[in-house]
Amino acid sequence: MNLWPEGVERAIYETLGSTNAEAIHRAAEGLRGPKWFLTREQTQSRARRGRSWGSGTGNFSASLLIRPEGGSEQAVLRSFIAALALREALVEICGREDIFTLKWPNDVLLNNRKLAGILLEGGMDASGSYLCIGIGVNLTSEPDAEYIEKGALAPVSLSSVIGTKIDPVDFLTPLAVAFARWESQFLQYGFTPIRTAWLQHATRLGEVITAKLIDRTEVGIFETVDETGAIVLRTSKGLLHLPAADIYFGTEG
Repeated sequence: MNLWPEGVERAIYETLGSTNAEAIHRAAEGLRGPKWFLTREQTQSRARRGRSWGSGTGNFSASLLIRPEGGSEQAVLRSFIAALALREALVEICGREDIFTLKWPNDVLLNNRKLAGILLEGGMDASGSYLCIGIGVNLTSEPDAEYIEKGALAPVSLSSVIGTKIDPVDFLTPLAVAFARWESQFLQYGFTPIRTAWLQHATRLGEVITAKLIDRTEVGIFETVDETGAIVLRTSKGLLHLPAADIYFGTEG
């Protein structure tokens, strides 16, 4: 049986606009964390580049507020920790190792469809720097088609594959335990073991992918992830290290 990680707080709500917004608000009030914020219904889910939707009831919507040491280059590596923790919790809940993979930089896939996403938001307040790690998992339902970008992976819900519904509160404990363990490893040994573990579960490693940046699109073979967390593509121009991009499979996004 999983025991809640020592020294970590949690708050559970029936409805929130955004767990990330709540965590950031609490940080501004002086909360140091670590603390999880979970809501059974999130009405203004937030994603990368300002995208939003209502995640509905029954799905997992939670955020972890922490105050990590180091600069932003260390903070962004928590997306890999969160992804590993998410996959570990899903495997524990479902008893299946083979169906969950990781998509750079911040998604967890189920049978090659998007099951979960991670959003990092950081900043400074009177207590110093903070990092909010928002996590959404389609436990019972998927977003409506209108919210899916052209070329993006189709979403999937956990219940549609495993046939049973998991209560979000029940999912929080194995996730929090797994995150605490991976975070401890990161603090003790650095990013190298995190990177190695993440690559073991990476989807499309060694295959051709498309990376869309703000000003251009690059196509190449997904070679690895470097020590900064950037994706490395082997292209006709050589190895490209991309710290941020939207990734699509194949040669067209």
